[in-house]
Amino acid sequence: AKDRISLKLRKDYAFPLNSVLDEQDARQLTAFFCWTAWAAVTNRPNDDVSYTSNWPHDPLVGNTPSASILMWSLISILMLLAGIGWIVWYYARQFDNWREHQKPENGYAQKDIMTTMHITPSMRATAKYFWVVTALFVVQVLLGIITAHYAVEGQGLYGLPLIDYLPYAVTRTWHTQLSILWIATAWLATGLYFAPMLSGHEPKYQRFGVNFLFFSLLLIVVGSFAGEWLAIHGFIDDLTITFWFGHQGYEYMDLGRFWQIYLFIGLLLWVVLVLRGLWPALQDKASGSLVFLVIISTVSIGLLYGAGLMWGQHTHISIMEYWRWWVVHLWVEGIFEVFATAIISTIFVRMGLLRVSVATTMILFATIIFLVGGVLGTFHHMYWSGTPISVLALGATFSALEVVPLMVVGFEAYSRSKIEHEIEWEKNYHWPFMFFSAVLVWNMIGAGLFGFLINPPISLYYLQGLNTTANHGHAALFGVYGMLGLGLMLFCLRGLTDINQWNQKLLKISFWSLNIGLAMMTFLSLLPQGLWQAYASIKHYYAFARTAEFMHSSVMEGFVWARVPGDIIFSIGVFAFAMFVYQAFKNKLND
Repeated sequence: AKDRISLKLRKDYAFPLNSVLDEQDARQLTAFFCWTAWAAVTNRPNDDVSYTSNWPHDPLVGNTPSASILMWSLISILMLLAGIGWIVWYYARQFDNWREHQKPENGYAQKDIMTTMHITPSMRATAKYFWVVTALFVVQVLLGIITAHYAVEGQGLYGLPLIDYLPYAVTRTWHTQLSILWIATAWLATGLYFAPMLSGHEPKYQRFGVNFLFFSLLLIVVGSFAGEWLAIHGFIDDLTITFWFGHQGYEYMDLGRFWQIYLFIGLLLWVVLVLRGLWPALQDKASGSLVFLVIISTVSIGLLYGAGLMWGQHTHISIMEYWRWWVVHLWVEGIFEVFATAIISTIFVRMGLLRVSVATTMILFATIIFLVGGVLGTFHHMYWSGTPISVLALGATFSALEVVPLMVVGFEAYSRSKIEHEIEWEKNYHWPFMFFSAVLVWNMIGAGLFGFLINPPISLYYLQGLNTTANHGHAALFGVYGMLGLGLMLFCLRGLTDINQWNQKLLKISFWSLNIGLAMMTFLSLLPQGLWQAYASIKHYYAFARTAEFMHSSVMEGFVWARVPGDIIFSIGVFAFAMFVYQAFKNKLND
């Protein structure tokens, strides 16, 4: 439609003004809306709740919270309090024992092993991964700025007419995908870098494998992004071709199925390369068990991504949602968490800062705690996707347990600070340690507080998909996994560049700007937006909190503009980090 009201709606929702649907597409889209509306209001056979458990909230059609939603919300809070009580008691009882046995049997290392470590050809080949990580990080932030600005100026960025070339659907897709890609690439490169270092062995053709994997990952990024752009702009008419090479349409799993399979094969190749590098270290009786845990987490990363291949083009959306969250929740939030704990603990042992037995215990403890809550806690993403009430019960109960270990990060922060200040040469690792400390803080805030804000069934009933979700996503994804990726990257740069020529001022600016900017972004903008939407959703109905009139009210647009100072400070941190990486490698090349 070209009337004034329709054009205004297109501007408000950041739709391209000239985009059109043909008659068949319009009928199919309307049919999908009709089917989802039917599922939301139609009671299940012999039951008094709809297929979506009465979600979304809309009293006009009888959608109000069911008794089971309220009951399991109370139980989730009870489980949280009980879990916190238990883990605090356990930490208090074990803390003196851990502190006493944390120090290595032969005392702390008196020199930095990195200064005498031989950098193998495959380790040196990982440098290009970190260049790409930095570039993707910068591009992701720029796309985030454009995407956020569309909330107040739906057709461009400060007058620049971007909507016809980079519509909201493109910038949001690329922004969310890049967050996964650059963080995952940083972690994968860390595994490739440390495998030969930990074993002291460089397998034959290892550098070739590292280089081949790098160019494969680069091709996947470029190819999948091009396919998504072409699909969103309507250049691919065939929906089957769109599914395979364009845009699958599922958040965080947007890339076409061909590129998804290619990425899965790439991850399996990464597993093989890391295992080849680590295998000789298994023969070491002292640290063999520790290396074995690293291997288990490495294999899990490669295999678990395969869950994203369990649905097809025509799979029912409820089944697709189940498998999609295996990847988004378990692969990113679960297995990578265990891998990070394993690799950091192993590095500390190798550096002579931690006892093998304590490191092994830490990894096992983290694995048990995170996966016990994390596996069944995944169900909190599936409350309203046509699942039985038992899923709501399990999701509510175990989602609460996910938060429990985050409430005692102070113990871990204190333990790490004790390690960091034991000997003089550790000052070389001040900034990697600072990024790891930031991970602990944001784990508690982003994953713990902001996560539990939206996890109980009664909370998610009103808040699903509002800006409280974006608030949790930004604080947890970057605050935890992004900071961890940057910290691991700095550890690797310790060997790939000359630390004596590091620009400490740029690192300081980057670290504090990233953390302060992220805090301002969440507390001054995203959280207030989400809470104001929550109020509207509870008082009126869910859809009201997402209408163009509400989203472009003076209050909501004011909260969006309140994000600008935090975004500027955060961007300073991003560009300072990029400049640091450029200077570090440039100085190394000059030498």
